[in-house]
Amino acid sequence: MSVTDEIKDRLDIVDVVSESVELRRTGRNYTGFCPFHHNVNTPSFVVFPETQTWKCFGECDEGGDVFSFVMKKEGWDFAEALRNLADRAGVVLKPLTPQMQEQQQEGDRLRSLLEEAAAFYHHNLLETPAGKTALEYILGRGLGSETVKAFQLGFAPNSWDASLNHFRQRGFSVKEIRDSGLLSEKEEGRVYDRFRNRLMIPIRDRRGDLAGFGARVLDPEDVPKYLNSPQTALFDKSRLLFGLNTAGKRIRELDQVVIVEGYMGVIGPYQHGFRNIVAQMGTALTEYQLRTLKKYTSKFVIAMDSDAAGQKATLRGLQIAREALDRAPEVVFDARGLLHQESRLKADIRVLTLPPGMDPDDVTRKDPELWGSLVEKAQPVVVHVMDTLARDQDLDDPKVKSALASQVLPLIDDLPDAIERDAYTQRLSRLLEINENTLLKFRPERKRGRRPAVPARISGSPAKPPAGKVVPREGEVYEKHCVGILLREPELVYKVDRALSRDGLARFDEKDFQNADFQILVRYIKDALTQAEEEPRDYIINNLPGEFMDTVDELLEMTEDLNPHSDKVLEDLMRAFLNLRMWQIAKQNDHYRFLQENSHENGDYKTSEYLKNISHYLEEKHKIDKAMKRYTSRTATFDS
Repeated sequence: MSVTDEIKDRLDIVDVVSESVELRRTGRNYTGFCPFHHNVNTPSFVVFPETQTWKCFGECDEGGDVFSFVMKKEGWDFAEALRNLADRAGVVLKPLTPQMQEQQQEGDRLRSLLEEAAAFYHHNLLETPAGKTALEYILGRGLGSETVKAFQLGFAPNSWDASLNHFRQRGFSVKEIRDSGLLSEKEEGRVYDRFRNRLMIPIRDRRGDLAGFGARVLDPEDVPKYLNSPQTALFDKSRLLFGLNTAGKRIRELDQVVIVEGYMGVIGPYQHGFRNIVAQMGTALTEYQLRTLKKYTSKFVIAMDSDAAGQKATLRGLQIAREALDRAPEVVFDARGLLHQESRLKADIRVLTLPPGMDPDDVTRKDPELWGSLVEKAQPVVVHVMDTLARDQDLDDPKVKSALASQVLPLIDDLPDAIERDAYTQRLSRLLEINENTLLKFRPERKRGRRPAVPARISGSPAKPPAGKVVPREGEVYEKHCVGILLREPELVYKVDRALSRDGLARFDEKDFQNADFQILVRYIKDALTQAEEEPRDYIINNLPGEFMDTVDELLEMTEDLNPHSDKVLEDLMRAFLNLRMWQIAKQNDHYRFLQENSHENGDYKTSEYLKNISHYLEEKHKIDKAMKRYTSRTATFDS
């Protein structure tokens, strides 16, 4: 039994769900209002104790097991859900190696020191005469006590060793204080407080664990204006997003995140109720940061200065640099990079242009309604670049037209969607008053992405499909079989999609799986096929969290006899996948009949919606029956 199976065996999904959803027992199942969308009329959320699964029959149309529920509810990744549910179930996770235990202990020790530092600075801000200047600055920015407390703002004394002495008195060694990033060191080895006479802003990771500090000067003569913690075992600015720990829940609720620059770009709007905002920590957004945000939403809005793009765009890279309002380093707006990320992440990335001379804090403080309007009017990346490059330019000048086209057309060409490419080309044609055919001739030849290489040969004969009658718990057998084959042969996804399309069936998707482990594995398989840097199987193994390795080993062992060059492998996969779909349809029919019966019991006889859904699933069953004949003489079952 795997760790996840043991956790699910010990926990009752009804107990877990009922902590956040008011459930009512109806027959063998439980119903309630879905926590993931607005739903106050008809309880569309059902928990099935027999299969330990949940399903929303309303707007979400999602479902899964206890892991997928807490991941969606709390915004956790699998590792976080595993740790929390394991602790709740009393399951001990795999023992750490001595080296891992030592690293974990060191990390825990450094986090304790940083928490001590945050408390020390916070006390100095609120309770000491020396912190009065910093407190006056905060109040002058319109921040109240709730916001000061929420971000645990503080003040570092104007001393070379006050912090050092305080932490040593608390039992921390000089090495620990230096490793945490709180000390600086001169060449001769003398150490001193890194942060002095500054407003202190704790920087936490998305779980709320303290990673480091940002520090703003209070004396205008001091430099730099902002000073961050150095790179440490806990502080890596390329992997952190300021404010995500406080914004995560609101991001999920609004299904949108706004990305700004500078700490006050998050703290100020928070004061005025705008709490889906985070700040990037470096000079450019990293793929890791965007993938982290993708766990909360696929809709990103990036806030930019009004003068950011047009004046500093370059012909080669379309990199738009600007001086940050609250920070010394220049922030890079890489349009092509953003479009590449948008495509890979399947995200909607837009750009918000701020009013001249204002930052998000200024806007939300002076005119909250304007902020909402700016977010709503955020433009796609290509449109933003197009408009800002054209601003204050003489568009009657042929050379200006040519220069602008040469910068925008490569951006358009990077888009994978043909409709978007045509729409933006037409928009550019209207902007420049140039015939569209002329632009198309001027446009560079579209490059083809490199197809991922085929994995190495796997010897042996095709695995035998699982046998037996389709019953509720058997769905997981089909799930394991499908994912096991695809881990060895990721590119079979393309053939599966073509085969499903031929029979009028929906494409292969992670929602075909109920087990959260397999949903995540399918995501990695699909990601492996959209990148071109590594072999798909290598990408999966190299990027998969360690918690999945036992599951992956089990699935690979189940399919070790596959011969990738045999047509029977695809037939085997298709039989398993179609049986999985058939099993789901049988279960969905049972669910809708249950909801129909439940409505009758409550005196509601408007059953047309349920009958419509049942009819839809019967149509799908007919399609699957027809498709199954291509791969076996029997339908909806496997031979032994």
